[in-house]
Amino acid sequence: MLVLEGIPLFLIEMAIGQKMRLGSLGVWNTIHPWLGGIGISSCVVTLFVALYYNVIITWVFFYLFNSIRLTADQLPWAHCPYDNGTAEAECNKASATVYFWYREALDASPSIDEPGVPRWWIVLYLLLAWIIVFFIVMKGIQSSGKVVYFTSLFPYAVLTIFFVRGITLPGSSDGILHMYKPKLEKLLDPTVWLDAATQVFYSFGLAFGSLIAFGSYNPPNNNCVRDVLLVSVCNALTAIYASVVIFSILGFKAYTMVENCIVKEIKVLALHHIGGFTLNSTADYYREQFPRLNGTAIAALNLTGCTMSRQLEEAAEGTGLAFIVFTQAILKLTPAPFWSIIFFLMLLSLGLGSQIGIMEGMLCTIFDIDFFKRLSKPVITGVVCTFCFFVGLIFTTGAGEYWLKMFDSFAGTIGLVVVALLEMIAVIYIYGHEKFTNDIYEMTGYRPGIYWQVTWRYVGPAIVTCILLSSLVFMLINPPMYGAWNADEVSSHHTYNIVNPGRQWHVIISER
Repeated sequence: MLVLEGIPLFLIEMAIGQKMRLGSLGVWNTIHPWLGGIGISSCVVTLFVALYYNVIITWVFFYLFNSIRLTADQLPWAHCPYDNGTAEAECNKASATVYFWYREALDASPSIDEPGVPRWWIVLYLLLAWIIVFFIVMKGIQSSGKVVYFTSLFPYAVLTIFFVRGITLPGSSDGILHMYKPKLEKLLDPTVWLDAATQVFYSFGLAFGSLIAFGSYNPPNNNCVRDVLLVSVCNALTAIYASVVIFSILGFKAYTMVENCIVKEIKVLALHHIGGFTLNSTADYYREQFPRLNGTAIAALNLTGCTMSRQLEEAAEGTGLAFIVFTQAILKLTPAPFWSIIFFLMLLSLGLGSQIGIMEGMLCTIFDIDFFKRLSKPVITGVVCTFCFFVGLIFTTGAGEYWLKMFDSFAGTIGLVVVALLEMIAVIYIYGHEKFTNDIYEMTGYRPGIYWQVTWRYVGPAIVTCILLSSLVFMLINPPMYGAWNADEVSSHHTYNIVNPGRQWHVIISER
């Protein structure tokens, strides 16, 4: 996906922006007046993504400040809250980290139909996030470019710290091996390919209009081909590096969960006098004897067996990975507040860096419209940030996470794929691949060869078209669902109650 789709489209956006010295809307209008809709579509998709992306930054702020305000080795999600000497019942059913995320952070509602009022603490953090974005972006690339130096380099320092600590933890090797264990049956799932394409788009910033805007700031003779290849290699290596860090920590978390699970199951087996277990039985004895036990007796006791593979398979994804699984793993590190602070500072740096690029692409498109050229950038930036803040209040309600997932599932995936396909068709088949090749040769002295020609003209558009069509068919066959927090049905192993939101999803689909 990276080689056949990501890198070719990366060069298309960078080179066309550098050649025409215009933003996304200006580029497509120049190629053909009827293609201006691509720029508008890109701007609309970027707006949707910017709306919910800053909400993720908001949640990071919440966890960061909660990590800083407490001293010693205590984090607020380490233990369940107590009321009159009794632990909160909802927390007991789930776990402290899950409870803190759904109740303390989000105060989640049971469904998207019952959002409730905006949660004031999330509103304040959202306001802070948009104020910071405004002051970074208001003066253009000159000011935001300086901030990017920090937001790009600081995460590497934090990743290295976590890497050194992570690979020394018990269970880390199991987590890393799990990452490289292939599941070939997943290749038949079209949503996996859609997620892979979306990941490439997000990691490079493709189809947002940002790369076209950044390319327009380059000198006319800048070697954009070299830049594209260098960034692509760095991006791929960084993704692998970050994955090793994440899965080493997940492996450690799974190891601690398995050890706790073994202790609990030994107690149950000892109390029922099964398999010769006693309260003094060791973990090694459990691993040796458990597979030999009578299956019926084990099922009657609701014992599932404590294995690393089971724990690793149950690892969450999306927001749950950062705000539930990783926060739970951090509790096992010493001192926990230090690891929590640097982790969320890293997420904050990554989030702001991405948000800056998203906003630059959107604002550059807006400034290509004649009506807005008379206004200063701080004014336009302020209006856009204010608008996004008020629209983003929907994400601060109890149903905020559900709305975010819906935006991410449609605006942040299908929309980007459609824009990417239209961009390739516009440049290669309407502007002309020969003319585009000559433009790159004039700017860089390098004439794109067979790899670029084949991926631009055939492979790239074919892959994107197949992903788009198969994903749409899959969505039509499988009705959209979302996971909702149900306080009455939670347990430590199952915190999601899958609910069909019904009409709301179909409205969104029909509008698209």
